[in-house]
Amino acid sequence: MIHFKEIAKIMGALLVLIGLLMLPGVVFSFHFEEDPWPILSSAVITMIVGGILFFSFSKQDQNIRKREGYLIVSLSWVFMAGFGMLPFILSHEIISFSDALFETTSGITTTGASILNDIEAMPKGLLFWRSMLQWIGGLGIIVLTVAIFPLLGIGGIELFVAESPGPTSDKVHPRISETAKRLWYVYVGLTLAATLLYWIGGMTFYDGINHALTTLATGGFSTKNASMAYYDSAFIQYTAIFFMFLAGTNFTIIYFGLVGRFRKVLKSDEFKAYAFVVFAISIVLFFPIFANIGSDPELAFRKSAFQVVSLITTTGFVSDDYTQYGQGVTFICFILLFIGASAGSTAGGIKFVRHLTFFKNSYLEFKRLVHPRAIVPLMINGDRVTGRIVTHIMNFLLLYLLIFVFGAFVLSIMGYDFETSLGAVATCLGNVGPGIGKVGPVNNFAFFSPFAKIFLSFIMLLGRLELFTILILFTPFFWRAN
Repeated sequence: MIHFKEIAKIMGALLVLIGLLMLPGVVFSFHFEEDPWPILSSAVITMIVGGILFFSFSKQDQNIRKREGYLIVSLSWVFMAGFGMLPFILSHEIISFSDALFETTSGITTTGASILNDIEAMPKGLLFWRSMLQWIGGLGIIVLTVAIFPLLGIGGIELFVAESPGPTSDKVHPRISETAKRLWYVYVGLTLAATLLYWIGGMTFYDGINHALTTLATGGFSTKNASMAYYDSAFIQYTAIFFMFLAGTNFTIIYFGLVGRFRKVLKSDEFKAYAFVVFAISIVLFFPIFANIGSDPELAFRKSAFQVVSLITTTGFVSDDYTQYGQGVTFICFILLFIGASAGSTAGGIKFVRHLTFFKNSYLEFKRLVHPRAIVPLMINGDRVTGRIVTHIMNFLLLYLLIFVFGAFVLSIMGYDFETSLGAVATCLGNVGPGIGKVGPVNNFAFFSPFAKIFLSFIMLLGRLELFTILILFTPFFWRAN
């Protein structure tokens, strides 16, 4: 039996938190002499609904099991999308329901795909809320609530397990609430550092904090129509590369590095593979880009590294149109949409640890064929990977591929060209932002039909919550009493 009263209380507390996080947008609205009421009224509505839910069930005993954990996580993101779109709708800046849903879902899933044709014409308060959506979704709403809700008498390792992206078992503290808090300290600290460096590099404070929020969230929303290409500054773009790379690193690895436990960092097979692939592909793309732009090797390397890091970490910032450098570069960038960065990072996508497990296991399978009686264990980070985890990863990879093919098929039968269908589903499922075809780095998603936008919004949620968290709700045995 599912305890819906406990779920309602947690949803109420979450809505109050979301309403509070809308308030900084009100401050920026006052600062830029804009109408603050759309954001303020949205915050009040959200907190009132949340307060009613919370206090109506405040005497219920919390009994959060795995089943409630999956349901709470899924509902959290749905509630965030539903109430997060209120400022856009009440301001009449985004009138269409499908447009508002797409933009908001793209924000909380840190996808970065947009339907806005003129970002710079949007009110500054709304743009800040748009960036805040990505920052909240970056490390995860549930990680935040696990850190804060114990103060309200609400715990939940089940919530953390259901939301945490990727198969990672590293812990920075035995208590799950302490783990969440320390990861958020790292997250906030890096965001402040990025804000400072962007400001030193020449951004205004407003632009700096917006880009810092979306950089650490690996979201890619920008306050400029041209994204990072607007800033013709090597300092700003290298700053973005550095913090995007960090945001794509497992946050427990960053924490261990900050506290001096470097052996933990060097032991991570995933981190080493992540760093190597980023560097290697940056070098590979350097040559065709250098051949196209002429005699500036530093600029060619910066363009290459920026787009590789942006796509692998699923940030989606744009410093250049990578489709102008030929089909080879475009194809490589398309493949990068399927990689993802590290498990336990703010990035979307498949994650390096899954790729690493797949390739290591495939290699070892040849050895098992030659020595059928030998016990050949699969080792990651010096630890043995159980058969159950390998099976889970193989199932995930197959399901990911099937959803990608099905999504591209749906868009194709709706009349969109093959390349655009592939690019749109790949970038939404991987939570990247730019794709190929008509959703390339200099385009947006405004031309899609309302149904296509709603469909792609669902694809973004599937990708962000790593398929199983959402899809398990559609299985009959999830709802059975036993």
